[in-house]
Amino acid sequence: MNDYEALLRLQQIDLELMRDSRRLKAMPQQKRIAAADAAKRKVAGELTKIVGQRKDAELELQDAEAEHEHLMQKTDEVRALAQEGDYRQASSIEQQLTSLAKKMEKIEFNYKETSDRLKRLQKAERNARDLDAKLDEERAAQQASFERDTADIMARVRQLADERKRMVAALDEDTLARYDAAAKRFGGLAVEKLEGNVPSVCRVKLQPSLFSDLKHAGSIAECPYCHRLLVTEEVAD
Repeated sequence: MNDYEALLRLQQIDLELMRDSRRLKAMPQQKRIAAADAAKRKVAGELTKIVGQRKDAELELQDAEAEHEHLMQKTDEVRALAQEGDYRQASSIEQQLTSLAKKMEKIEFNYKETSDRLKRLQKAERNARDLDAKLDEERAAQQASFERDTADIMARVRQLADERKRMVAALDEDTLARYDAAAKRFGGLAVEKLEGNVPSVCRVKLQPSLFSDLKHAGSIAECPYCHRLLVTEEVAD
């Protein structure tokens, strides 16, 4: 295979790979996979917040239980003093018991509120984890569907990639660098060929002098009008 034939084939391969890439990106499963990933990130953020709040509520309950136990012990101590029959301290003991009872009542009220909040947080955490698991299942199903539906395309992409390596190996570094630069500049359509005295892409008719110069410049030149690589040899379609 001549260098200009390898160059034209390289461009054809790259254009086909670009089309295959667009087809892969347009597969509906891709959007669904992306949506599942986005939903999982959102759920993860919510779950982190819920878990933090749940742990805080658990600590609050532990503190409340410890405080309640302390007040119970204190109440028992004050009642024990009352049973000793020291009537001079009766008023003080009654005040202490009343104060302790109010504190316990407040703790018990807050404990119930915190306990109810903990139950809501535990339920929210279970729901979030269930949703995360369902999103994992949905993503896995979409990925499997994507791989089934794109098996032919991926096989073709691998085949083209192997052939591309052979075409690249057939070109010298300078030609390959010029091709890469032109492909980037022109969105992949980097090479054209002469059809008579007209470049196949820009379609600007060459003046006789330019046509003669290009024909003597070698099999791979540069179009003087659009600056794509120009194959000057006749190539069969």
